[in-house]
Amino acid sequence: MTDPDDIPQADRLEGASHPRDAIALIGQAAAEKAFLDAYTSDRLHHAWLITGPRGVGKATLAWRLARFLLATPPASDDGLFGAPPPPETLDIDPEHPVARRMRALSEPGLFLLRRPWDEKAKRLKREITVDEARKLKGFFAMSATDGGHRAVIVDSADEMNPSAANAVLKLLEEPPARTTLFLISHQPSRLLPTIRSRCRTLRCHPLSPEEMTRALEAAGAELPEQADALTALADGSVGAAFTLLSGSGLRFYTALIRLFEGAPNIDRELALGFAEMAGSRSGDATADQALEMLDLFLTRLARTGALGPPEPQAAAGEAALLSRLCPDVAAARHWATLQQAIGERARHGLAVNLDPAALLLDTVLKINAGAGEVLPAPA
Repeated sequence: MTDPDDIPQADRLEGASHPRDAIALIGQAAAEKAFLDAYTSDRLHHAWLITGPRGVGKATLAWRLARFLLATPPASDDGLFGAPPPPETLDIDPEHPVARRMRALSEPGLFLLRRPWDEKAKRLKREITVDEARKLKGFFAMSATDGGHRAVIVDSADEMNPSAANAVLKLLEEPPARTTLFLISHQPSRLLPTIRSRCRTLRCHPLSPEEMTRALEAAGAELPEQADALTALADGSVGAAFTLLSGSGLRFYTALIRLFEGAPNIDRELALGFAEMAGSRSGDATADQALEMLDLFLTRLARTGALGPPEPQAAAGEAALLSRLCPDVAAARHWATLQQAIGERARHGLAVNLDPAALLLDTVLKINAGAGEVLPAPA
């Protein structure tokens, strides 16, 4: 058996602390206010869909909201001194018993639904399975502590397989009393329309460069000398910044710039070398990181045609390359469409356990072919 302390957590970025350990949330004041206003006006919805780009604080917000609900006495508990005044903040004392139990994942009023560990394969499963979703039935079979609230965090709802999604949908259709669900979604368009329609949306936005710096410093990150380039490449996402700082994110992105400088006639040996380097079977996280960098490259490529080359550059020669491959709005539409198709193919490939190196090489070649469709053929 694998030691529980050594098992990776599907909802935690490598190199970063877990969202449940965060005391404060930076940059999402509007979402916090919307929830608090609903709570204090007695219009608390039973399900909240927390959306926005990856790494901008959605999970931290979900844990913050769940902690607030579980630690805040219901307004009806007026006792001898009348009802307590309405709360003005979501802050909860870090030493509150609920806060301590949540950090230890021992809070009986909370259920966390996330991708499980596959003991046989010794890695995290690629999806949230229906078996995990069915555990909610046992959770709700127990009465809420002291008659108070219960909370469910789904991180992320995008990762539920169809059977798990249907199990959660049934819960949304007939929610248990005094229960609030928080569904974290990076791509809400991929969710069942019936799930979206039964949730109230809280949108989290990319952080400003100043907020990024504060958030990274608060998380204990050591910023590189090229901090401006890091925040630009992370595009307002603290999660993306950690991905770049830990592992091989920055190295992969620089390698991609060098590789695609030859597009639409890239060096096949370089492409194969990149795929083999990043797609090593020694760790799925490496291939995931490389695919994230490819997706980020396509995002910055498409934006260049509409908004101009990025400033500052994330790697030497990036601005010239992106301007050449995406010179106008028509090219931007081409790359945006290709990005969606490539992303879906990559997700499917990961789900069915395709060889990571083969998947990466296929992705690189498709981007190279896409460049051939944009640039004029040589005379």
